[in-house]
Amino acid sequence: MLKKKLNKSISKKGKGLKKINFVRHEETLNKKGFSFVCGVDEVGRGPWAGPITAAAVIIERNDYKFTKLKKLGIRDSKKLDEERREKFYEILTSDSGIDFALGWASAKEIDRLGMSEANNLIFKRAIKGLKTKPDYVLSDGFIVKKLGLKKDKVIKGDRKILTIAAASIIAKVSRDRHMKELAKKYPCYGFDKHKGYGTKEHQTMIKKYGICSEHRKSFKPISQIIQNSKIKNQNDNSKIKK
Repeated sequence: MLKKKLNKSISKKGKGLKKINFVRHEETLNKKGFSFVCGVDEVGRGPWAGPITAAAVIIERNDYKFTKLKKLGIRDSKKLDEERREKFYEILTSDSGIDFALGWASAKEIDRLGMSEANNLIFKRAIKGLKTKPDYVLSDGFIVKKLGLKKDKVIKGDRKILTIAAASIIAKVSRDRHMKELAKKYPCYGFDKHKGYGTKEHQTMIKKYGICSEHRKSFKPISQIIQNSKIKNQNDNSKIKK
């Protein structure tokens, strides 16, 4: 019943969406004997605050299911508004024929490891979290290192590969929801609005309130704010001593 309502809602609101002609990498790999092809994608590399998040997705070998998902308008999450992303998320995560898992790296891990290592780590965490062990992994843009599985990277994979597009939606919605929860913990920053990106509003709030534990201290804009704050404190202390 839930899927029927969602499908009906999306079909009404999604009339302007053109069907994506996905390259059937999954089908080609299936014919080569790979039964569990996994697509992985991440979101949150650019923000100044919050985690980076990846999703791994395996869609069961079923031509009807692939066709149905394509007809619904599944695509790169960046090409969808929030309402459509949320609806697609509900469809993808409630389908018993779709196995998915998430991988997260906190701001502290990003600072400690660097973005490239953190990105690879969340891909591995997401893949490890799947109920079904994949026998082939397709990732968006970045090859997953030290995985121990057959793999390949696909440039702009979220626009070409259905499982990667599905992963992009699940990762995006999951991270956005997480940032809304962080906004309750740190209400002064407006994380629910900008999701940690360096918007003018976010910059204004940082200047007013300083940074919190969710800010990525290794990012130049944040490290510069920290440095400026230290200089200001040193100058203030110097004036006090005089």
